Amino acid sequence: MQIHVVGPNQSLFGIAQAYNTTVNDLVEANDIPNPNQLVVGQTIVIPIVGSFYWVQAGDSLWSIAQRFNISYDQLASINRIPLNRPLQVGTRLYIPPRPKTTAEFNAYIEPRGTVTQALESSAREAAPYLTYLAPFSFNANRDGTLTEPPLNQFPAIATANRNILMMVITNKENDQFSDELGRILLNDQAIQGRFLNNIVNTAKRYGFRDIHFDFEYLRPEDREAYNTFLRRAKARFNQEGWLLSTALAPKTSATQKGRWYEAHDYRAHGEIVDFVVIMTYEWGYSGGPPMAVSPINPVRRVLEYAITEMPSQKIMMGQNLYGYDWTLPYQQGTIARAVSPQQAIQLAATHNVPIQYDMTAQAPFFNYTDNQGRNHIVWFEDARSIQAKFNLIKELNLRGMSYWKLGLSFPQNWLLITENFNITKR
Repeated sequence: MQIHVVGPNQSLFGIAQAYNTTVNDLVEANDIPNPNQLVVGQTIVIPIVGSFYWVQAGDSLWSIAQRFNISYDQLASINRIPLNRPLQVGTRLYIPPRPKTTAEFNAYIEPRGTVTQALESSAREAAPYLTYLAPFSFNANRDGTLTEPPLNQFPAIATANRNILMMVITNKENDQFSDELGRILLNDQAIQGRFLNNIVNTAKRYGFRDIHFDFEYLRPEDREAYNTFLRRAKARFNQEGWLLSTALAPKTSATQKGRWYEAHDYRAHGEIVDFVVIMTYEWGYSGGPPMAVSPINPVRRVLEYAITEMPSQKIMMGQNLYGYDWTLPYQQGTIARAVSPQQAIQLAATHNVPIQYDMTAQAPFFNYTDNQGRNHIVWFEDARSIQAKFNLIKELNLRGMSYWKLGLSFPQNWLLITENFNITKR
């Protein structure tokens, strides 16, 4: 496969011809929302084995081979080019597929009140590409009981696709993370024992095989209590043969200040749990000023710090499956609208505006004016931005990627998973 960026006056027919494929294959693979009105800057994943490269001025067999990490004589042989013949600008070369690495993938799925048919369909579509499926969430209560989310067919979907069903447990009250709830669960030993018993009984009833604590905004003074609790939980879950994982705030140092960060001890979690999900997204968030949701450099800084504290193979990179549409000028207190990558493309097509790409953030964006004359900026994800994250996973030898959250259409992501990785199934 390869990523094609639509240029001026290009059509699906012309793109299909260039890559020896068909319009139908392009539309079907990418679920293209605007096949009759492509947007300049829109990405299309070409569903072919390997890829093509068009020779540019200054290229040589050696430089192209270096770029794609193959030998120049192999490149010449595949394309039936004599080694001593100069390359002509515009010549199309075939590049064989590159070796894949093995990785794990998780996706959270959040039923709000009920499980809609669309949300269940989203789980069915994503499950073949996942190692874990994580309904969000079981809410812990102050007496050690659990409030369950609607699960519907999620356990059956996980079983059918060899996904580990992940039991996500949060310290949320009234839809907000509660440091007081966390204090009780982490410090009252009697309630904590009841809490662990309820987790075990519930996990057995539904078939959960990974217990995942997403405890956020804990009091800084509960940092060691959280570590001690995780050790106790790990010993208990080991008896059942289950995994233990945690969600961590995106830190860049052990001494980082702030309510979200201080109780999350990267080194201790790396020693205790089987793996962590680091929430490397929401730099651009619904209530904040416009920017990329997960710009590559801040993501990199978090992960490079993390691998100094724990084994890289215990780290799953968090990744958003959405973007935001901000009204300009941004005013504090306003809320941006969440959009899927597919919705973003359709929005650009509707307003006939080009999609741009920020090379520093490694993220696409565009501006448009709505019917009421208001200016907007949309930051979202596309094939280029997700490939940049996949490259970082491979560079840092991470365990894999965890998505927040299913229900937002991004078919190119799943295409590129299969191009880059062998997905671990259990």
